[in-house]
Amino acid sequence: MIWLTWRQHRKQAFYTLLGFLVLAAVLVPISLSMRSTFADLDLATCVRQLDDPNVAAATREACDAGFHRFSNQYGSLNLVAVLLITLPVLVGLFWGAPLVAREVEQGTHRFVWTQGVGRTHWALVKFGLVGAGVLALATAYGLGMSWWVDPLTDAAYEGRLGMIVFDLQGTVPIGYTLFAVALGIFAGTVWKRMLPAMGITLAGFIGVRAAVEILARPHYQPAKTQTFPIEGGGIPEGDRGNWVLAVGIRDADGTMVAENTRIQCPPGGKGPDGRVCGADLGLGPGAYNWEMYQPADRFWLFQSIETGIFVALAALLLYLAVRRVRRIA
Repeated sequence: MIWLTWRQHRKQAFYTLLGFLVLAAVLVPISLSMRSTFADLDLATCVRQLDDPNVAAATREACDAGFHRFSNQYGSLNLVAVLLITLPVLVGLFWGAPLVAREVEQGTHRFVWTQGVGRTHWALVKFGLVGAGVLALATAYGLGMSWWVDPLTDAAYEGRLGMIVFDLQGTVPIGYTLFAVALGIFAGTVWKRMLPAMGITLAGFIGVRAAVEILARPHYQPAKTQTFPIEGGGIPEGDRGNWVLAVGIRDADGTMVAENTRIQCPPGGKGPDGRVCGADLGLGPGAYNWEMYQPADRFWLFQSIETGIFVALAALLLYLAVRRVRRIA
């Protein structure tokens, strides 16, 4: 059974590995270039210095200018990152969905299951071998993406918790890939034809990923809040790398006056037009800026939680798929 599974999927494995090597050949030189520029601008020192709340204003301005130059040069790679987050679902479409659906669509499942190989045994071997290969591939992908995206996250104000970059690195690509493959396998046991199974896999993956990212991830841990004055204080030191969920301006009694905005006026309370700071919003004395955020040091905790969610979903789908295989005519 192991040899049969290998013979059935060796061509898929070869082309998948080839695609992985081509991707590495493209991304490795880009990352080396980013790291060279990062070192030339001495941004690693800036990252350490900006962690100090007492860093001099001149140092902060020089570092911000360096990060700005780096972002201008490599900001277009964000589009590449958007494409890279689609790779787990592609594995689900081309590895998971055909695994059962193709056998049933072509009728070869009847031959296999009448040659002394039980349905459960067939499913466990097939799912286990493919799952092990996908796990190895996803682990290598997660490690590679963590290395590749590291300079971008260091230069970005939102750090590793930012949208897209969080999904590319650490352990979550493993969870996403296992979930995509398990979803494809399960879809193939229900719809039993490749194209419908692939369509359901794509729609289901996008739906679950969006729901977790938008509805669940911000609430893995209770968010923290902080305030800072609208005059002279500026954005709080040490704010870099935090995932800011919401900002606004509150009056002295805590009433939200304006959402999704901040006010920063120079000492003395006058805006650029000479009016009292915040006069156009009707702010009274004691108004302040407010923000709700997830701290940067929760990155690995959030990675563990999200990976666990998708691995648990994958395990559930595989269990249901094995049960469905027993009922296929």
